[in-house]
Amino acid sequence: MEIKKSPKADLQNKRGLLLEIGLIIALVAVIGAFSYTPKEYRIEQIETETAPVETEITEITRQPEKQPEAPKKVEVKVIADILEVVTNDTQIETDITFVDFDQEADVIQQVAIEEEVIEDDQPFLVAETMPSFQGGDLNTFRNWVQQNVKFPQIALENGIQGRVVLTFVIEKDGRLTNIQVLQTPDRSLSEEAIRVLSKSPKWSPGKQRNQVVRVKYTLPVDFRVQN
Repeated sequence: MEIKKSPKADLQNKRGLLLEIGLIIALVAVIGAFSYTPKEYRIEQIETETAPVETEITEITRQPEKQPEAPKKVEVKVIADILEVVTNDTQIETDITFVDFDQEADVIQQVAIEEEVIEDDQPFLVAETMPSFQGGDLNTFRNWVQQNVKFPQIALENGIQGRVVLTFVIEKDGRLTNIQVLQTPDRSLSEEAIRVLSKSPKWSPGKQRNQVVRVKYTLPVDFRVQN
């Protein structure tokens, strides 16, 4: 019995087509293989060697220990003004002679000499009898102030020093009043000087023409620190 194949089942007719398809697939695969390029990986070389860092070596030296400073010597000086008192009996010499005057000249005006009137409220700078302190003069009072005055601690810490000039009045009853500061380098120094003067004991009052009068004094006080 002869077996007949169906013309549809005959693969020989499609052989050429399958071959062309296979060639096309192979060609596409080859083209794809050539067109594919792997990603480039760039490897950077890291320098493992590090440059030496130069460091400056400082020699450690010990500072010499400071010796404790010696305590400063504090000195307060009270200076009394020296006044030259001229009495009424002192003769004053002049270069004018009476020869220069005409003896026959008429006297134009006569001046009457009036007796001095002492004003109660006006203090004298110089009186005939000056006030006395504890039986002495202004130098005795100066020593008393120097013994009682203290250098203010705040001025000592800040290095403040200098002269304080004060004025005061000795009243008719011997009290010391009207303390005024004429010059001061710092308030703390003047306050200390005022504190001492305000505690002054009573004086023996001054006199002018046997009348008790007020007398005004000027007293410098020096605050100094001696090294």
